[in-house]
Order: sequence, then C-alpha cells, then structure tokens
Amino acid sequence: MKHPVVLTSLVAVLLTTTTLVSAKGQNDIDMGLSHSSVFTAPAPDATIYPGKPPGGNQTIPKSYATAPPMIPHSVTGLVPVTIQNNACLGCHNNQAMIGKPKMQGMPTPMPQTHYIDPRDGKVSKNKPTGARYVCTQCHAPQANAKSLVGNDFKGDNGGK
Repeated sequence: MKHPVVLTSLVAVLLTTTTLVSAKGQNDIDMGLSHSSVFTAPAPDATIYPGKPPGGNQTIPKSYATAPPMIPHSVTGLVPVTIQNNACLGCHNNQAMIGKPKMQGMPTPMPQTHYIDPRDGKVSKNKPTGARYVCTQCHAPQANAKSLVGNDFKGDNGGK
C-alpha cells in the first residue's frame, strides 16, 4: 500500500515540474557557455588551400613522429576519396619506393603499414588494405587557416 502512494506522489511532482519548465522555456542566451545566442553562428574566414599541383609545395613539418603527414597540394577534383574513387593511388601507390630516400618532386609512397591488414597481418600487393583506402580520414590538406579557438599545443616536431 505504501508503494502506490509514493509512486503517485512522484508522478505528480514530475508532471508539475514538466509543466512549469515547458511554460517558462529557456532563454537561448543562457544555453551555451559563451552567453551569446545559440542561433548566431559566426562565419569563419575562408580557408586558403595551396593552389599548386602536386610536387609544388613544401610539406608542413609533423607535430610529432607518428602524426600522419599533411597533404601539401591542392585536392580539388580529388575528393571525396572512396574505395571506388581514389586518385591518390595514382601517384602514392608505389611499393617499390618504400624505404628509399625521398627525391625532390617525387611523390611520397604510402608506407608499408598501409598494405598490412590489421585483422590478420597479411600483406596486400599493389593496393592498400580496406581500412587505409580513404586517405583524407587521417591526412588533411594543409592550409593557411586562422585558428578558430585558442591552442597552445606544442608538438615535439619529431618527424618530417
């Protein structure tokens, strides 16, 4: 007998609270951390990507040794990268160049890790494994873009 009374009281409190909150509403300026309207979306400055074709730009140094390198050339017409449409493979799918010194103007070959299936360790010939097909999942085109938020990250600049 005690439980139905508690349950009925709880339902009554919830209904009253819900009615009060929905009647009052929430001011949009009080909703976010910035204390400005959540409906105002600031437009960032346009991002300027390098317009030079492949081989024409210097690569930005990596922030740390295991960071994926950035794409130093224009990706116009090359994205979206899918398993059916991957223009990156035309230049970077060169297993014969893996481990050899990089020569000026030559495309960087995909590393050996891109040809190893992480599930069974088998090495694929002439094509990256399924998880490595969408290059832009890890590699981003480098750009001269103004930072949208403050950032004091200092990498170890451990890789080129």
